[in-house]
Amino acid sequence: MLEIENLTLKYGQSQILNGITMTAKPGRVTAVMGTNGVGKTSLLKAIAGRHPYDKGTIRLDGKDLPHLTAFGAARAGIAYVPQGREVFPLMTVQENLESGFACLDRSERGVPDKIFQLFPILKEFLHRRGGDLSGGQQQQLAIARALITRPRVLLLDEPTEGIQPNIIQQIGRVIAQLRDEGEIAVVLVEQYFDFAFNLADEFYALNRGDVVLNEGKEHLARERLLAAVSI
Repeated sequence: MLEIENLTLKYGQSQILNGITMTAKPGRVTAVMGTNGVGKTSLLKAIAGRHPYDKGTIRLDGKDLPHLTAFGAARAGIAYVPQGREVFPLMTVQENLESGFACLDRSERGVPDKIFQLFPILKEFLHRRGGDLSGGQQQQLAIARALITRPRVLLLDEPTEGIQPNIIQQIGRVIAQLRDEGEIAVVLVEQYFDFAFNLADEFYALNRGDVVLNEGKEHLARERLLAAVSI
């Protein structure tokens, strides 16, 4: 389980996160929602070791992970799929997948068959360069590369952005399968409201760096969530 307690983050003199507290449990999709600029991506970057935070605690399975680097977060079991995907354009699909090996012990460095079961197109395009893939194919590659690290937490930042509808549906099915397998906690930042609402089990709505709503789906009306994330 991922636990965040009183996390604050600044960019220069600007306070972006104001003591965020949240949890993400294995077998659940936790959606972090809100309008642009409220701190959603900053929160994921802090958890993933991509941006230093000011104060607070990040804990995974009861172990404190103080001020992680990106490599340290990956080693600890936190995988991050950023907005924009960050696929290496001149490397093949195979090489992009293998770049996920960096945080693994040598004995674990292999591409599991499950990756190609989740994303069959990647097997077909193994020798195609990442930059030659469509946006949807690149998104699949980015998620596959993250899964190769064998994470306990998967952070997804806007996975539907700029993606064609049929690929959005496939990505949704993959997220649902990962949730249902019960081994990974999925944290989803997503502007596509219906996609997030249909998939997620827990919701955090942010506004100006604060949590303004935290509810499980079983207690949350769609209209109430929509109002909270439209502030």
